[in-house]
Amino acid sequence: MTRTRARDLGLRLPGKPGKHNAITDVPGVEVGFTTLIKGDGPLKVGEGPIRTGVTAVLPRGHHPVPQPVWAGAHRFNGNGEMTGTHWISDGGYFLGPILITNTHSVGRVHQAAVQWMIDTYPTHWGNEHLWAMPVVAETYDGMLNDINGLHVTEADARDALDRASTGPIEEGNVGGGTGMICYEFKGGTGTASRQVQIGRSTYHLGALVQANHGRRQDLRILGVPVGQHLVENTMPRDGESGSIIGLIGTDAPLMPHQLQRLARRGALGMGRGGTSGGNGSGDIFLAFSTANATPISAMGAENEHFKWVGDDLCDGLYQAAVESIEEAVINALLAAQSMRTVRPAGFSCEAIDQEALLTLLRHHGQTLD
Repeated sequence: MTRTRARDLGLRLPGKPGKHNAITDVPGVEVGFTTLIKGDGPLKVGEGPIRTGVTAVLPRGHHPVPQPVWAGAHRFNGNGEMTGTHWISDGGYFLGPILITNTHSVGRVHQAAVQWMIDTYPTHWGNEHLWAMPVVAETYDGMLNDINGLHVTEADARDALDRASTGPIEEGNVGGGTGMICYEFKGGTGTASRQVQIGRSTYHLGALVQANHGRRQDLRILGVPVGQHLVENTMPRDGESGSIIGLIGTDAPLMPHQLQRLARRGALGMGRGGTSGGNGSGDIFLAFSTANATPISAMGAENEHFKWVGDDLCDGLYQAAVESIEEAVINALLAAQSMRTVRPAGFSCEAIDQEALLTLLRHHGQTLD
């Protein structure tokens, strides 16, 4: 069966998606990937096999003027990294791109993001004392990739930034998700979106995940315990030692405290898949709003206009965040393709069997479209 998405297989997921069912349905958001797949055979540190990459998300695309992005972050389980979150917690915003890669490549990717900001906004970073503090997050791909070979370069990260665009998004073995494992199936990059009606306004909310979390026995899809039935080719590891990075973007005008609450809903979306977030898992979520665009120069002045949705009206957005994260993880599983492990060697990290999944869902009473 051709690798495809949840809704294309007929899974009856709740909510109304946007045009591309992707985080790029949020106007202005762009996504780019650099995927590194090279070599085969036994692991030779520094030579490969290489199965890794970088994912770049530009909340305001390639806008020529740096504009803060209002944001909130949530750490469900902290065995992982997302740079810039201390300031997001205190200041309520970040400036620049978001990048996701593997655990040992955060430094190089961060350096590349800083250089990209300096090059993209030469007037602001050349003439003013602005500091670059981009968001860079990671999950571990050392079972499928020569992670200690440090193969991701600054040029790779820059390439992902330069490739960022709107429209449909690749999923599965792409970008930072190339070497990831999810519920002991091949995991990776996934995305989904929702349209949310608040009063007379229609807003967009989209999620993007780098899914590298979960134990097989816990996996549930549409409430069905599929992981207890699809038991072949489990991975040789004890407990949950993977992670998930979840990005939630929206054009709904939200205040930073509301975005922090929105980010917390990402953990509920993750939990719908069955994981409880083990000690070895880094489960970190970032929510941002592209509304209320403000030049960085205005951040030190009195500002009279800031549109926002009242707290009592946010329930639809919270629901959309939970649903989008859940569906993005499923899409990552369905799009991924099998890979061989390098450490320990000799195991096959299999993509989820789509036909077997559909059979199980039907057996448990799920109606497919």
